[in-house]
Amino acid sequence: MPHTLPRAQRVAERAFRRFEAFLHVEAASGIVLLAAAAAALVWANSPYAHAYDALWHLPLSIGLGDAVFSQTLHFWINDALMTVFFLVVGMEIRREMHEGALRELRQAALPIGAAAGGVLVPALIYLAFNATPERASGWAVPTATDIAFAVGVLSLLGRSMPSNVRIFLLALAIIDDIAAVLIIAFFYSGGLAWGGFAIAGTGILMVLGLQRIGVGSAFAYVFPGAVVWAGLLATGAHPTLAGVVLGLMTPVLPVRLRERPLDTIQRVAKELGGGAKPEARPLRQLRVAQREMLPPVARVQAALHPWVAYGVMPLFALANAGVNLGGVDLASPDARMVMLGVAVALVVGKPAGVLGASWLMVRLGWCALPPGVSWAGVTLVGLLAGIGFTMSIFIAMLGFTDESLLGAAKLGVLLGSVVAAMLGLAWGWRIMRQPTG
Repeated sequence: MPHTLPRAQRVAERAFRRFEAFLHVEAASGIVLLAAAAAALVWANSPYAHAYDALWHLPLSIGLGDAVFSQTLHFWINDALMTVFFLVVGMEIRREMHEGALRELRQAALPIGAAAGGVLVPALIYLAFNATPERASGWAVPTATDIAFAVGVLSLLGRSMPSNVRIFLLALAIIDDIAAVLIIAFFYSGGLAWGGFAIAGTGILMVLGLQRIGVGSAFAYVFPGAVVWAGLLATGAHPTLAGVVLGLMTPVLPVRLRERPLDTIQRVAKELGGGAKPEARPLRQLRVAQREMLPPVARVQAALHPWVAYGVMPLFALANAGVNLGGVDLASPDARMVMLGVAVALVVGKPAGVLGASWLMVRLGWCALPPGVSWAGVTLVGLLAGIGFTMSIFIAMLGFTDESLLGAAKLGVLLGSVVAAMLGLAWGWRIMRQPTG
């Protein structure tokens, strides 16, 4: 007979259930991200702007004995915490390659082509504004799409939007992330110190070894992952790429056990139900079986998603979206053109590239629009793809060393992303108001 819980415990359970449901609302993470960016912008332009700058330059050290590694808080957020974000991105790519839109070439042809257009056209538009070498280094800033923001804005349009529109947007954004990762690796990594690859390779071999002997606990992979990260940092490549590497290596099938997880759960439950005294070994088997009910790629991604959506990404926005408008000299032709180039490329270039490439591929007979997705839906996806934000700001910080140009690029990302989101919402509401059939 079920026990009656104390009133305080019942209230707490209801509160936790609602909080958990809130964490899985896609629009909520976008709102939190936007709030963090707005807070950074206000703080950086307030009388307390000096405190904003001082906070991110605080030294934070880790060490053992005489071996100490000291970096600023800004470094730990952008180069360490963001590795967890890229880990989730890598796992999303891995899942799509196994069971999603990237599983078959014909199925993936349309989002691949649309994403390619959404990278090429914004880059060309940006370069049309910024042909000088110093400004041209930011060509990749408007090529990225922020998955969390884009999908969050789409979810504000409600459930009446065809599900295939969301799938198309997700697939395009994931392919866009692959392109962004490749761009960072090939164009925004400094001169490579090849010795670091030996360290990263050692970490990868450790991961493969643990997988080979059937270690399924995610915590066992933290140290090998740290070795991969340290190796890439030593090479001069951006260390966050370690997250992508580890994400792509995450198994898509559960660890093979002596019996099926469900059989183990039923057996142990039957033993305990028969009055058997709980012992450590059966309970451990129960925990392992429960863990292996889901493949590691799904389990780890689900566990990390709330931390990334409500911790890592808002913290990144708070640390990087604080553009001091007084430090951006828009009277300077260089800063003004960088800002305009980024904003126009996001707002105009993204939808033009996505829509143009999609139309060309369908016209040539290489693929067809997914069921339920009209050209108005493709336009909506193109508009929402113009929400760059997280990845765009990240690339801007790699592309510019001049603080004035970096501030102008960030301002262009913020303006372009907000305008793209508003246009996407307006277009989405227009689609939904049109009579069907």
